[in-house]
Amino acid sequence: MTQDEMKIKAAEAALEYVVTGAIVGVGTGSTVNHFIDLLAGIKNKIEGAVSSSEASTQRMQAHGIKVYDLNDVGDIPVYIDGADESDHYLNLIKGGGGALTREKIIAGASKKFVCIADESKLVDVMGKFPLPVEVIPMARSFIARELVKLGGQPVWRENFITDNGNIILDVHNLEIMDAVKLENDINKLPGVVTVGIFANRPADVLILGTPNGARTVYSK
Repeated sequence: MTQDEMKIKAAEAALEYVVTGAIVGVGTGSTVNHFIDLLAGIKNKIEGAVSSSEASTQRMQAHGIKVYDLNDVGDIPVYIDGADESDHYLNLIKGGGGALTREKIIAGASKKFVCIADESKLVDVMGKFPLPVEVIPMARSFIARELVKLGGQPVWRENFITDNGNIILDVHNLEIMDAVKLENDINKLPGVVTVGIFANRPADVLILGTPNGARTVYSK
């Protein structure tokens, strides 16, 4: 089974968490794209969706799924999104696609966060995947120096602008032993919009696509 087929298995399993008649929070990325395509098959059972990126919005609208602004909806029962890495506590690294800030906002606004990924994303210690940090452009060099002090090696993601008009520094060579502390330390730096560690609000459920089908991991 290919990696893409494993992603599809995880996306299929996530459909079980969609609440009939409600708004669905939808993230960004290759695994989520499969989920969006599958969600189109039950679009008449949901009220609509909120989206973490322009790319996901366009994909859902192309399927005829109504996309709402987050400010126009109330409680979101479930948010479905992918991850670049997850540890066994369901802390995540996200932001490989550059949508980390909006993803973190919708995750925070949702009652349940279901993460979907192929099995290669589950690791013992996060940090092999470069940690994305969204930064206000004028703060780029200052934040890069501060990230070096924290033990990382930041690299500017050139020719990339987030949907919020900011830039991203990808931080290499980290071993994230205390995800909550590192998330808080980086978020405190003036000029950081947010860091792609999801530890203060981790996933509630992790669905991993494997060669034998979907495997579900709960954080509690």
